[in-house]
Amino acid sequence: MSNNKNSVRKLIQGNEACALAAIYSGCRFFGGYPITPSTEIAEGLARMLPKYGGRFIQMEDEIGSMAAVVGASIAGVKSMTATSGPGYSLMQENIGYAYMTETPCVIVNVQRGGPSTGLPTKVSQSDTMQARWGTHGDYTAIAVAPASVRECFEQTVKAFNFAERFRTPVTILTDEVIGHMRETIVLPEEGELEVIDRERPDVPTEWYHHFEITPSLISPMAGYGDGYRFHVTGLTHDQEGFPTAKPVEIQQKLDKLRNKIMRFADELVQLETEMTEDARICVIAYGIAARAARQAVHMAREKRIHAGLIRPITIWPFPDEQIREHLSHARKVLVAELNMGQLVNEIRRIAPRGCKVEQLNRYDGEVLNPVEIFKKILEVK
Repeated sequence: MSNNKNSVRKLIQGNEACALAAIYSGCRFFGGYPITPSTEIAEGLARMLPKYGGRFIQMEDEIGSMAAVVGASIAGVKSMTATSGPGYSLMQENIGYAYMTETPCVIVNVQRGGPSTGLPTKVSQSDTMQARWGTHGDYTAIAVAPASVRECFEQTVKAFNFAERFRTPVTILTDEVIGHMRETIVLPEEGELEVIDRERPDVPTEWYHHFEITPSLISPMAGYGDGYRFHVTGLTHDQEGFPTAKPVEIQQKLDKLRNKIMRFADELVQLETEMTEDARICVIAYGIAARAARQAVHMAREKRIHAGLIRPITIWPFPDEQIREHLSHARKVLVAELNMGQLVNEIRRIAPRGCKVEQLNRYDGEVLNPVEIFKKILEVK
């Protein structure tokens, strides 16, 4: 971010950074229902959105919240919501509707312990798989996971860019600690970070197809009131948006939902690594767990243990090839998570032959600390 001496420096929470970044990205609608530990995002946008000509609405629940977000985006404005585990579960049906209707929107899930009401004020990473498989049917998800307040800002901007670029919902997976942690960041100036808007149609109205299968698989998206006619339904539909039962059109639609993202996966993957070049044991962690993992890896290096860190920032689509490449020289990989083991199954799927996968999990509402991870490195190395 900016080093200009006139730049604004702020001591803020991760949740506040998400709200500021939403405004920076051009978000002008928030629909949500307050839930700990995400509420500061709604509070921030309730204050800010009217100043920018936007709208904030507190709905009756998370089901209605997600429906409002989808409706606002179809109407033509960048839209988002914020919630936590049980609220994210309630949103899943309408998130599925957004996948099917190719509606760009951003959902911030500030994870907490579960299932059900669970642990409202305790940390967790147990929605990792819900962000990938939460709704039914075949689709491809995008989820990003910041590990600092600065990244909460940056990844929120990227989430809006991915949503608009690919006409799809995008989830930001943070957690209670990242959401409530305060750090000083330098706010980017206008134009410093790239902001992408959805592609709009530039053809005569009679040529417009709302779900056209283009060479890039990204269909230009008109808003209500732009003069274009289109039909939107959660039923599997043709390029005009009308329900279809034709096998060819059904397969075309589902292939489009997958391939418009997987074909451009290289644009989406974000991965941070440290000292993996000669690492014999790699620690893999994301979000708040990665901060402890980094310190544990440095502790191991001080003991002349060849350890390295791999931190996925883009969780979905999973960075298979990139992680496998960094594991090429490793004999062991340790996956550290705040759940009973979710990301570890992805690592087992892609680990090179001869690379043994170990796991370290905490799911008691507390964070993993560096000493715990360091001791596990000593145990399994």
